[in-house]
Amino acid sequence: MTTTVRTSSLLAISDLTVRFRLPDATVHAVTGIDVTVAPGELLAVVGESGCGKSVLAHALLGLLPANAAVTGTALLHGDGAPIDLLTADDKILARSVRGRRIGLVPQSPATALTPVRTGRRLLEETLRAHGRPRAEADTVAAGVGLTPADLDLYPHELSGGMAQRLATALALAPDPPLLLADEPTSGLDRPLVDATLDVLRQRCDNGAAVILITHDLAAAQRVADSVAVMYASRIVEHRPAAGFFAGPRHPYAHALLDALPDRAFAPIPGHPPMLTALPAGCAFAPRCPHAADDCGIQPGLHPDVACHHPIGDRP
Repeated sequence: MTTTVRTSSLLAISDLTVRFRLPDATVHAVTGIDVTVAPGELLAVVGESGCGKSVLAHALLGLLPANAAVTGTALLHGDGAPIDLLTADDKILARSVRGRRIGLVPQSPATALTPVRTGRRLLEETLRAHGRPRAEADTVAAGVGLTPADLDLYPHELSGGMAQRLATALALAPDPPLLLADEPTSGLDRPLVDATLDVLRQRCDNGAAVILITHDLAAAQRVADSVAVMYASRIVEHRPAAGFFAGPRHPYAHALLDALPDRAFAPIPGHPPMLTALPAGCAFAPRCPHAADDCGIQPGLHPDVACHHPIGDRP
C-alpha cells in the first residue's frame, strides 16, 4: 500500500522493512511500510500484539538489536537537510535525534528508568540537558498527572502507571517536534488515560506530531487524525480517523472494531500467522470470510487499503 508523500511532511517513511535473522529462521517483523506524518498530526498505529508496531518505532530511532536487517528510507525533515533515520550514524541519532527531535515513550518504562535516580533527578537532568530550567520539573510532571511527592520516589517505588507517566514526562521535557508514544496509556485508569491522551492531542494542536502506538482503539478514536492498521508486519489500512471509525474497509480492520465491547463484541476467528512463515498473499486470508482465489497473491494497491476485495467495493 502506498500513500502520497506531502511536501510539508515532518516524517516520510518509504518501504520500511525489518527482518530479524535467527539461526534457523527469519522473522518478518515489518514489511513495506509507507507512511507520512505532518506537523500537527496525530497518527495512531493500531493492531494486535506482535504485529510489528513497536519494532517500527524502534527502527526509526536505531534501537534494534544487532541481528536486525533494515531497508527503506525514513526521512526526518526540519532545519537543514533531512536525515534518513535508517542510515544515519548512531552518533548522529544519539546527539541530534533521540530525545531532541524525536521523543520516545517506551512500552516498558520501568526498565528504561535509571534505578538509582529519583524521578525528580531524572526529569531535572533531562530539562537541563535541553536548555530548560530545572525548576520546570514540577510543572512538566503535573502535566502528566504526577505530584511533586511522586517525583521524589525512585523507579522501584513507583507503580506501573506512575512509571508510565514519568516516562511520558521525560519524553515531553525536551519538547521534541515528533513524539513516538508506545502504549503510553498502559496501566493507567480511565481518567489518567484521558488526561494523557489530552496531553498528546495538545502537542499536535500546538504544531508537533505524534505517532501513537496502541491496541486501545477507543484511545485512537478520541485523539487521532489518522489511523494505520497493522497486521502481520504490514499496514493493511491507512485512512483519516473519522472515516476509518465510521466504516473500515479492510476485513481485518472491520473485525478488529467489531471485537470491541461497545460494538458487536465478536472475536476474530483463528490466529495471526507466524512472522517466520508469512503466506505469499494476504496474511489475513485464512481468517477472512471474504477471501477468494486472488487473495493468494499480494493484495493490489488501493489508495487506502491493501485488499483485493475491500468493504464498500463489493456488490
